[in-house]
Amino acid sequence: MPLPEFNKNGDLPQGIYYAKLKEVLDRFGKESASRKTLALRLERIYQIAVSTGHLARFIVFGSFITEKSHPNDVDAFILMDDDFDFSKVKGEIKLLFDHNLAQSHFGCSVFWVRRCAALDGEDQTIKYWQIKRDGKYRGIIEISGE
Repeated sequence: MPLPEFNKNGDLPQGIYYAKLKEVLDRFGKESASRKTLALRLERIYQIAVSTGHLARFIVFGSFITEKSHPNDVDAFILMDDDFDFSKVKGEIKLLFDHNLAQSHFGCSVFWVRRCAALDGEDQTIKYWQIKRDGKYRGIIEISGE
């Protein structure tokens, strides 16, 4: 099922939508130079998360998945398996799992937790990312494969 059209606020309608990475890149990463740059960033952080072998779920939210012509950055929430050990991660992978370093190195705002740390369960934790700063709800995307 294709991703839905934007609502009157320029957001995806409230809900969690499932898409392959390619579908997200094709839909949101082609119309401007800034969107193309952000699409490359999203692709890179997704690949790094997958490379750990512990990625459980990967959520994209924020201005990149809106109709905004020049989004600020890519926002991602990453849910990792319980056996993911941050202390054993090295190199560029380690940068992804430090919010401030991810912002400066990848140009992406990354939040993450292990499944066991998802308060009220992982589905409830993921639903939280639908809430915008103004308290209104938006749609978010869970990437499931490339």
